[in-house]
Amino acid sequence: MTTSSTAPAATTLALPRAAAEIERGIDAGLHLGGQLYVSRRGVGSAALAFGERAPGTAMTGDTLMIWLSSSKPVAAVAIAQLWERGRLALDDAIARHVPEFGQGGKENVTLRHALTHTGGFRLLATGWPEASWEEIIATICRARLEPRWVPGRKAGYHLTSSWFMLGEVVRRLDGRPFSRYVREEIFEPLAMDDCWIGMPAERFEAYGDRIGPMYDTSGEVPRPRSWHRRPEHVVGCSPGGNGHGPMRQLGRFYAMLLGGGELDGRRLLRPQTVEALTAVHRFGMMDLTFKHELPWGLGFIIRSPHEDDADQAVPYGYGRFASRRTYGHSGAQSSTAFADPEYGLVVALALNGQPGEARHNARMRRITEAIYEDLGLAAGGAG
Repeated sequence: MTTSSTAPAATTLALPRAAAEIERGIDAGLHLGGQLYVSRRGVGSAALAFGERAPGTAMTGDTLMIWLSSSKPVAAVAIAQLWERGRLALDDAIARHVPEFGQGGKENVTLRHALTHTGGFRLLATGWPEASWEEIIATICRARLEPRWVPGRKAGYHLTSSWFMLGEVVRRLDGRPFSRYVREEIFEPLAMDDCWIGMPAERFEAYGDRIGPMYDTSGEVPRPRSWHRRPEHVVGCSPGGNGHGPMRQLGRFYAMLLGGGELDGRRLLRPQTVEALTAVHRFGMMDLTFKHELPWGLGFIIRSPHEDDADQAVPYGYGRFASRRTYGHSGAQSSTAFADPEYGLVVALALNGQPGEARHNARMRRITEAIYEDLGLAAGGAG
């Protein structure tokens, strides 16, 4: 079942092909349900909920979905705000702001390296979520640079380690914990009222079943992950991985970026800063984690030219019809959120089943391409 979750700001966009692809995924056991938000500047929007939040319980537009790594651009914007305020420079060594990080060959790893996943400290267990923030930071600071890694010269996706360090830089320069900073400086100004990266324990209790589960759907029977039931997974803060909120609200984050850093009269960034974040800063480098060449901005995945080829299995892409200026981020086998400036388009999509990398990437490509087809944007391909 598909339900409309909010009244549109203008015309309600019709998305029959995209809705059918999501429903087919439910029938195929790839996910139990999901949320899709799409807006096109000056045209309209749609906020849809599909299937079930959990067996026997309908998904609604108010369910708080887990974003996983779709959370990462929030930290990039936090760093950019401090950059605008003169508190840091992008080519500052992380050790300038967190001195104990400067050991084990990591002395020259910069904020830019962290934001482009070229820092070289991927391979460590942080202890999340059982360890405290302080313990996690200490573990990362003690880690050695990966062998034969020259920061900025190799690329490999860092799942959480570099984002914890970005969060610690925010904490040391601003004084507020990262979770509070992004709540007060990003989510609240954008009216993302139900969005958090680490929420207070009392909010976790109050939300209750509104916090949506995630399921492992790689086998014959969906198996619930433990994330939504364990307070440390939701109350604790992982800057690169445990954002929660309705996808229509995450869409407001991208609408702000598409608006040059401003939404509904609230300015979070200057237009030039948004341009810097979403420009290509890494190109033609093999990502040693994804085993693929992926363009990267500062904390954002940029649309790959390899997606022009229908036979190319590009991980966590945006589909053939997205323009090459498209930027955003995806969450492990479950979500994506992006803006396409060429078309004034924002998409935020989360599905509550993780079916394995190959099936997920194929599923997302079908859905994102269907969105462009629904909106009449598929004819020209990448621009």
